[in-house]
Amino acid sequence: MVEKLSPQSRNTALAKLGNWSHDAQKDAITRQFGFASFSEAFAFMTRVALLAEKAGHHPDWSNSYDKVTITLSTHDAGGLSQKDIDLAEKIDALAD
Repeated sequence: MVEKLSPQSRNTALAKLGNWSHDAQKDAITRQFGFASFSEAFAFMTRVALLAEKAGHHPDWSNSYDKVTITLSTHDAGGLSQKDIDLAEKIDALAD
């Protein structure tokens, strides 16, 4: 079973993920990405979906025209885990 991050580990990881915000109530991280068009947003979602499937860790997300909002939390752990941090880093690499 995946372990929930300790508050200290969570804070250290969040400091490195500058563009993600922490939702303390859900113990999740969220980031919104903006694109030039719906097609670019959808292409990004496709690339994220492939990463997520390979990692066996799937985001909660939404798309509204040229914006994609991604929320990561590990349900089995009851909050934020290293799996979320790892996937967030991979998603950030796609967005750069």
